[in-house]
Amino acid sequence: MSKSRMPRALRVTLIVFACALAVLLLAVAGYVAYVFLNYHRLEDNLWLDVENVQADSESAKTGEEYRIVTYNVGFGAYTPDYTFFMDGGESSWAVSEESVIDTIQGAAALVNTLEADIILLEEIDLDATRSYHVDESFLFASAFSDYCSALAIDYDSPFLFYPFTQPHGKSLSALGTYSTLTVTSSLRRSLPISEGFSKLLDLDRCYTVTRIPAENGKELVIYTVHLSAYGNSDEVREGQKKMLQEDMAQEVAAGNYVICGGDFNHDLLAAEDVTDVQSWAYPYPRSYLPEGMSFCLDLLSQEALDALAPTARNADIPYDPEESLLLTVDGFIISDNIEMVDYITVDTQFTYSDHNPVLLTFRLKD
Repeated sequence: MSKSRMPRALRVTLIVFACALAVLLLAVAGYVAYVFLNYHRLEDNLWLDVENVQADSESAKTGEEYRIVTYNVGFGAYTPDYTFFMDGGESSWAVSEESVIDTIQGAAALVNTLEADIILLEEIDLDATRSYHVDESFLFASAFSDYCSALAIDYDSPFLFYPFTQPHGKSLSALGTYSTLTVTSSLRRSLPISEGFSKLLDLDRCYTVTRIPAENGKELVIYTVHLSAYGNSDEVREGQKKMLQEDMAQEVAAGNYVICGGDFNHDLLAAEDVTDVQSWAYPYPRSYLPEGMSFCLDLLSQEALDALAPTARNADIPYDPEESLLLTVDGFIISDNIEMVDYITVDTQFTYSDHNPVLLTFRLKD
């Protein structure tokens, strides 16, 4: 009795399927290899170029009022109706190139109205798929022509093919520090990040240390920070805060004036023992502050604190003041030899970003 034979059409179908599967697996393996082979981090303690140095800039003076603002500009994508896939929303790119340019120029114009002496910006895209390769640093440099500046890369990823409907693509993004006061140097420090797969979404996280001479021989040391948000572990969060704490403690011990501002990606108002939190918004324990430094929020009266607008919205839904999750994750830490004169959140209704600017007016004590 002869053995039954598989129909020819079925054999051909199986062969085609096997070949297609092999090609798919090869493509996936090739992509994974590409991503990991292209993964890299910038070295720690990297000196930054200070651009557009102003010949008439001055040292910081004791007793004089200065203004400093921090603003996460959200790579020019976050109009009020924008939602982001990593927050549970839909989009991974900005709406259009024109929207990116309009939003960045709007954010810059807003900052200019605040008349700040020092500006700290986070999420400035230099060349990214998500922002249509608009060089946002050029737009800010044009808007802040009276400021010197230093940029530090904090996000440099290979092409990320996710989400599949609109791949996030390749990103190159930076922190920016701008000053009308004399800047003698700016240093980039590499923060610890995850060593797992999530490092591909959290590349080159860093902070910068910018030095401004004071007339009494001390220095005003400005830290621009953007701590990790997505996929970070307890170990990474603690490691980043510990590194920042130890670094600032050295400056306080040296008698310098220290201001640390930016997007901390922690709930700055939550009690330390709160455990029911957004995965990216844990409380910031005050035990991670150096002795002799305080969050400006902790120096406000309860009335002033209650009057502050939130600094960030979760972008899972279009902005809705009643329904959106609103948090305070941006702000300033100052050393005790700095007097806080005023502290406000600039309530923009999230017109240009998923963050609001925070403005600090201060004096250096004698």
